[in-house]
Amino acid sequence: MFENLEAESNILIYAVPFFVVFIFFELWIDLRESAKSYEARDTISSLTMGLGNLLINTSAKVFVLGIFWFIYDNYRLFTLDFSYLWVWIFVFFAEDFTYYWFHRISHSVRYFWASHVVHHSSKRYNLSTALRQTWTGTLAGGFLFWAWLPIMGVHPIVVGILQSTSLIYQFWIHTEKIVRLPRFIEFIFNTPSHHRVHHSSEPRYLDRNHAGILIIWDRIFRTFVPENGRPTYGLTVNIDSFNPLVIAFNEWGTILSDFFTNGLSIRNRMMYIFGPPGWSHDNSRKTSKELRLEEEQLNQSIKSQKE
Repeated sequence: MFENLEAESNILIYAVPFFVVFIFFELWIDLRESAKSYEARDTISSLTMGLGNLLINTSAKVFVLGIFWFIYDNYRLFTLDFSYLWVWIFVFFAEDFTYYWFHRISHSVRYFWASHVVHHSSKRYNLSTALRQTWTGTLAGGFLFWAWLPIMGVHPIVVGILQSTSLIYQFWIHTEKIVRLPRFIEFIFNTPSHHRVHHSSEPRYLDRNHAGILIIWDRIFRTFVPENGRPTYGLTVNIDSFNPLVIAFNEWGTILSDFFTNGLSIRNRMMYIFGPPGWSHDNSRKTSKELRLEEEQLNQSIKSQKE
């Protein structure tokens, strides 16, 4: 059955024309409402990053599928029968669970953040932002988070289909045009409201709502925060460039600069690579946890003064 599905493993390519149509539709609404959620240079940067990601990942997919196929053929523990619906349901949850942890770790380990930061680098939040994707994620080994699936008997083609499906789903949630959906949808699924929180640079929202399709993982693992007011988008320290090369490699360059700082111990050098984003040996920067704690202390102080 998988011979017929092989061509569909990169269904993301087929979705691109629909992405473009919906971006123009949202832009048309934006112009009518004078909302100004689009900015020409920002949008061009996002589209360029998306095109680069598509070209790189289309080529890299052969390499990734090859690794997954090797694992599947030689090391799988089970052989799942995908003629059963329950198997597809189980694997859907397994892939979405994997994405949650990959995404969460991409916010807590600087090595992976160096690729993922690209997606958060826009100060705008619209459908074009969804296409602002990394050029270095595959090279950095992010695909290895999914390697356990072929070990468990998930066919590599199915892994590719579910990964693409997740990314296609996440496209439409990058919008401010949808405020809230019915409560049961908001409770189970990742929605524009939940994902706007994720793209905020405000301390209370940092490293929250990591879901791909199902927001239940954030609720289970206590990383869920509801939207309360319009977020401020971007990074705590913005890149402030529309140059795709700067956007793609800025954090990698900063890591190298930090790593080769004079007088550092080996531990501190490793922390600049594998520690949390914002960590510094001299406390000259702050991690998201430190920023949240600082905000909580400030709010508590203000509350005490009012009392």
